[in-house]
Amino acid sequence: MTEKAPRVYERHRSRASWLERGENLRLRFAARASAVALFGAVIFHGLFSGGYFDYEDSPWLRIPGKLAGVVGMAAEDIKIHGLTHHEPETLLAAVGVVPGGSLVGFDAVVARRILENLDWVESAKVQRLFPNQLEIAVAERVPFAVWQRDSVYYVIDRSGAAMSGLPAAKMVSLPLVVGEGANTAAEELINQLEAYPGLLLQVKAASRVGNRRWTLYLDNGVTIQLPEKGWAEAIAEVHRLDQTQRLLTKGIRSVDMRLPGQITVAVAEIAEVKMGTAKPKAVKDR
Repeated sequence: MTEKAPRVYERHRSRASWLERGENLRLRFAARASAVALFGAVIFHGLFSGGYFDYEDSPWLRIPGKLAGVVGMAAEDIKIHGLTHHEPETLLAAVGVVPGGSLVGFDAVVARRILENLDWVESAKVQRLFPNQLEIAVAERVPFAVWQRDSVYYVIDRSGAAMSGLPAAKMVSLPLVVGEGANTAAEELINQLEAYPGLLLQVKAASRVGNRRWTLYLDNGVTIQLPEKGWAEAIAEVHRLDQTQRLLTKGIRSVDMRLPGQITVAVAEIAEVKMGTAKPKAVKDR
């Protein structure tokens, strides 16, 4: 006589099958949900990278900052020191930080290197104080002169390096140097002229001729052609003659000091014209 299997065994088997079916359903659902989420993330990333959310006051651009704020990683406290000629927004844009934006992944060392590569920054220090504080200190290069190269004007520092972001039109108090090589030679010339403040105040511009010598243009129309060698001594001599003989106020047109040991003074020629005005002759520099 054959014995029947216990009923309890059948019930356990039925329950195990039900659990297996439920587990399979959960796995299938999780797999499909993951696929949909991945597909949606790819689409969102494509739209974001394509600039479709990049417009003024776009709420999508504030999402990373809001998420970072929830976990205390938003740039809520930013302190910037050392700015004189530039705006804080310019500096923050360079390192990719927006007030209230995310600091997740922010690297202070990389940010310092970026800032020190800017042509108007001499040195920088960046420190992140967790979780949401950022301190930036910069030393700006000091504007020294305005350099005209062809028809373009640049603000330069003492080394002759051009500094972007500084409009030359607003630096009218700085000396103007003109010509190729004038930017790197300007410091030595201006330092020499600073020894004679009265003469320096009269210099409207200094032109670098052939990248080997200077011609000074005074505000009264007088030009001073300095020699290639011994130009510092020539400046001292012009100053002495002006102090003792009022050389630069005697209605002259130019002072030519290009030949060693020789000073040629050209008197301004007044030619009568129809309206009774003076027309000085043009002088070609070389």
